[in-house]
Amino acid sequence: MLKQLRQDHANMARMLHVLQLKQKSLEKGERPNFQLVREVVDYILDYQEGFTRPLEKVCTERLKELDPSSVEVTERLARDYRSLQSRLKQLSNDLDMILMDAVVPMDRFAADLKSYLESHRAYLRDERELLFPLIQKNFNDQDLDALAAALPEGAQAQLERLQEAYPELYAELRDAPEPAT
Repeated sequence: MLKQLRQDHANMARMLHVLQLKQKSLEKGERPNFQLVREVVDYILDYQEGFTRPLEKVCTERLKELDPSSVEVTERLARDYRSLQSRLKQLSNDLDMILMDAVVPMDRFAADLKSYLESHRAYLRDERELLFPLIQKNFNDQDLDALAAALPEGAQAQLERLQEAYPELYAELRDAPEPAT
């Protein structure tokens, strides 16, 4: 189970890397492929709904029972997650406007995207450094089975679906460097 969580983190880090490349293009005054940015944002929004939310729910509830001292960490992660999701939805709305050729200040969009990327990376780091050790320390086999049942299929199946739905995004993701863990 923890191996799957780590693999999913590595895949999300790759997604963030693809977005960072597009954000750097914006900073240079170039116009990136906004449709590709849209695909990445849609993928992350879907992933948050299908993966992060169940992970948060199962872990928060069970850890509260097993280790009451974990509440501070899990509540902070939940707040950070909600903030990330809100910021990503705003970026998604801005992307809709850009793709409809509405006037959106590119410097503001680039700054918002950069800030989001920094926050999302910090969130992944906190999950890896704070939540995963709590899971490893407190969860028994039944808890891990319940966690596995709450999560969608593994990272490989998600990548195969991504390859079919978004071939251009998959190509960039495949070529992205292996993230440091």
